[in-house]
Amino acid sequence: MTLKEGRRVTLAADIGLADALAAADGSGAPPVPVAGFLALAAGTAGTVERVDRVERRESHGVREYARLKSLFDSFGHAMPEGSRRQLEEQLAALEPEWTAHQELGPGVTVRVRFDNGFVLDGTPADLFADAGGDLC
Repeated sequence: MTLKEGRRVTLAADIGLADALAAADGSGAPPVPVAGFLALAAGTAGTVERVDRVERRESHGVREYARLKSLFDSFGHAMPEGSRRQLEEQLAALEPEWTAHQELGPGVTVRVRFDNGFVLDGTPADLFADAGGDLC
């Protein structure tokens, strides 16, 4: 499902939230250690306020593949046979991780204002199901 602003959604699963408490008004007051645990039930309905595309974090293997591939593309033709073969083997070993990362593409996070007044921001879009309907 592609989420967009104004789309009605529901939580697809129960979620629990625990974190340091911080003022949402941007006052800069220091966070207070965890004071409790908040659980939101699957089916809790709300409205998407914002959709953000974010680059997924690259693992060490993905970064290493990109570095070695660049090295191979730039200098592979001039490398001694043994060094080139070793580099090709390293690339082959890292390729499945690289391919999986490429297939995932960018991540999507959303800000959802629930009907009960709670707001979740920076939440992975796959935690939500379509509730049908747009407010826009």
